[in-house]
Amino acid sequence: MRIYDFNALREEDFLSRRIEDYAEYEGAVRAIVSEVREEGDAALRRFAERFDGGAPARQELSAEDRAAACARVSESYIKMLKRAAANIREFHEMQRREGFVYTRADGTVLGQKFTPIERAGIYVPGGTASYPSTVLMNAIPAKVAGVKEIVMATPPAKGGGMPRDEIIAAAEIAGVDRIFLMGGAGAIAALAYGTESVPRVDKITGPGNIYVALAKKLVFGSVGIDMVAGPSEILVIADESADAATVAADLLSQAEHDKLACAVLVTTSRALAEKVSEEVERQLRLLPREEIARASIEDNGKIIVADDIEAAVRVSNAIAPEHLELCVKDPFALFEKVTAAGSVFLGSNTPEAAGDYYAGPNHTLPTGGSARFSSPLSVDDFVKKTSFVHYTDEGFASAINDIVTFAESEGLTAHARSAEARRK
Repeated sequence: MRIYDFNALREEDFLSRRIEDYAEYEGAVRAIVSEVREEGDAALRRFAERFDGGAPARQELSAEDRAAACARVSESYIKMLKRAAANIREFHEMQRREGFVYTRADGTVLGQKFTPIERAGIYVPGGTASYPSTVLMNAIPAKVAGVKEIVMATPPAKGGGMPRDEIIAAAEIAGVDRIFLMGGAGAIAALAYGTESVPRVDKITGPGNIYVALAKKLVFGSVGIDMVAGPSEILVIADESADAATVAADLLSQAEHDKLACAVLVTTSRALAEKVSEEVERQLRLLPREEIARASIEDNGKIIVADDIEAAVRVSNAIAPEHLELCVKDPFALFEKVTAAGSVFLGSNTPEAAGDYYAGPNHTLPTGGSARFSSPLSVDDFVKKTSFVHYTDEGFASAINDIVTFAESEGLTAHARSAEARRK
């Protein structure tokens, strides 16, 4: 990994996120979404034949299909999934919020209530990016929020076969109600608009390739979405106490995701920087996904040597990484200075991988610097907030003049008259 001196960099050089031109994909995505919206299941079957090498025998998995898939998964794996699910559920239970009501002196009642969305759609990628953890991280917050029906879309195996059994097992444990074998932009369109067999949902969450991301962007407004996620990112802040081999392994844990993934180390120790650079090269040669990880490290990897820990955290806040590890002597003190990160992992015993699978916080996180203004997927994503107000005779009488004045100042006469109509 290339090593840079903090003082030789401008803020825009801390992490150069490439702005991709996706125009070549947008037309194809728009056409797929349009065809599914107009033709429903027939279009889904046609796209399955084209992209998956065959349409599944049944669009929706039956209870028997699901039970058979779970039976093929080892008991030890099921137990592991249940332990992870329990941790994730426990964390998200803490995010539940109650509404509030209060009354002013004049009797006016105001408040806010929370209502779960009726139906959530979760997208779980297939192929090489087929992750049971995605099922748990998307379905469990929806379940905790009180969503009545959770619909999952996942691509069939090549030729229209069943997806990985582990995906189905995770769906059973997380409480997914219905599972449809469909993928890509077509699946997003089906969830957004509904077909003869696929119900229309209120919100779509979950990761996917560029076709899925652009489809989510396109249907937003007709349906809610969680975010449009970009390539994975990790930033490690380390001082001289950190272990070079451990830091290198953590950087590579994200580099292996995607050639566009970003892995950055910011350290106050040049000696550590050099050791980590050597370790990354050594460990790269041992990775099954070396080609992907090496492209990520060579194109987007970076080690920055900062003068002090304050400068290190300034770099991190400017980048606003998806994942931030604090491999320092006093991680909790440094955490107080962190203002922009998707999820933070405190201390050398806390790798980002713990968050991906097991610890409890959600692994669906803001990328591309959007941690400056957005948050991880949570229970809040599956509830609606509704405000309410009730005026008594006395309360509205004291407010009429101000309401009329405000309305007339904006040229909205009917607004003013609706208030005047209630003047006693």
